[in-house]
Parts: sequence; structure tokens; C-alpha cells
Amino acid sequence: MTSKRFLAVAGPDVRALAAGSGGVGRMRRVARQVVVLLAGMVGAASALAQSVALTGVMGERALLVIDGSAPLVLGAGETRQGVTLVSTNGDTAIVERDGQRQTLRVGENPVSVGGHGGGAGTRVVLHAGSGGHFQGTGQFNGVTLPFVVDTGASNVVMSISHAEQMGLNYRAGTRSAVVTANGNTLAWQVQLSSVRVGEVEVYNVTATVVPAGAPVVLLGNSFLGRFQMKQENDLLVLEKRY
Repeated sequence: MTSKRFLAVAGPDVRALAAGSGGVGRMRRVARQVVVLLAGMVGAASALAQSVALTGVMGERALLVIDGSAPLVLGAGETRQGVTLVSTNGDTAIVERDGQRQTLRVGENPVSVGGHGGGAGTRVVLHAGSGGHFQGTGQFNGVTLPFVVDTGASNVVMSISHAEQMGLNYRAGTRSAVVTANGNTLAWQVQLSSVRVGEVEVYNVTATVVPAGAPVVLLGNSFLGRFQMKQENDLLVLEKRY
């Protein structure tokens, strides 16, 4: 910005300063100072604007949503988008950013991810975790939850706790008895309006809600059946069929 252009938008005090002795040179110095000040303010605002929310803890790993981005699974010592996971303990995690540590608790900052627009993608790639299980995070009725692929499950299977996080009226679903590792138990069959993994979203997915399910959602065949599956070493590729 030239001195004349700067004067045109400057306030009366600044214009009066320029009118004094050495006005043009002094005006240029003021302009440079204003630019530096504005740059510092923008940088500070950016740092303050960064938000981190803890949406799940899986052993020594944490599920973080940073600045409203897609959920990220971090292990202790890993850094993503300038945020480092220091440690986890129960339903809390300690993260570090800009040299400062902060303790987060699951659910302390409610996060809704994936609710803006539909997932137009057609391909999902999942990596095998420890134990060879394919796992990740998805949005179930818009709520972010960790999942494990279970080709032996007829439906998406979740616990009452998961259903309550989604505000799902599961008791209005169809009651049935199911066989679990702990024997027969009562369950409710419901319809999820949407399930989204990455950029792929499917609708009207049947789910089974059980009283004491796994700590993660089991991604069963009511979702997987919409895809053609191909396993390549430690990768599972899902290509959407419909």
C-alpha cells in the first residue's frame, strides 16, 4: 500500500502525524508498524482458534478431532496438525500444543462431525491394527465413534451407551433375543439414518443395540454388504456398490 493510499483509509490522528515534519517517511514507518502489528494479531488469533476435542480413548490411543477435521487416532508421542498426544488415562488424555499441555476428557467438548453435506465418495481403505483387526472411526447418525470391522455380524452392533450418545430411541425398536459370548441377551433392532466412513456415506443401515456390547461399534454386514470388499495384505478396500 502506498503512502497516499494508506492516508486515504487512515484515521484523522494518523493523517495529522503525516502532515508534520518528515511526514512521508514517518508515514511509511507507521504503515510498516501497522502491517507487523496486524500480522501478529492474525497469528495470535489463529493459535487461539485451534480447538481439540477428545471423542474416545482406546487403550494407549486417543480419538481426537482437531479444528473440526475428520477424527484422528493418535498413539502416545504421535503428532498431527501441531497437536501431540502425551498420554491417556481412563477417559482422559493429555495433549501438547505450542509447548503447553492440556488435559481433555471424553465428551467434555461435544463434537459433531460429518453433518455438513453428504459423503460423495465411493471407496474406503482401512488399515489393520494390532491383532490384525481392521478398524477406524465413523459417524453414526452424525456422532463420531470408533469401530472394528466384523464380517461375522449380521448388522452394525453397538452398546446401549453408544445408542445413548447418539440420542437414539432404541427401546422403540424391534425387541429380540440374540446370542453373544456371554450367552443369550435381549437386544433391539433399529435403523440408523446414516453411517459415514471417510468420504463414503450410506443411509438406512440396520443396527442391533445390546446391553453390554464391545467398547467399539462392530461394523457388520448391514453396512459392509453395500460394498465389494478386497483385502490386500494389511489393507481392506471397500468399493461402494449402491
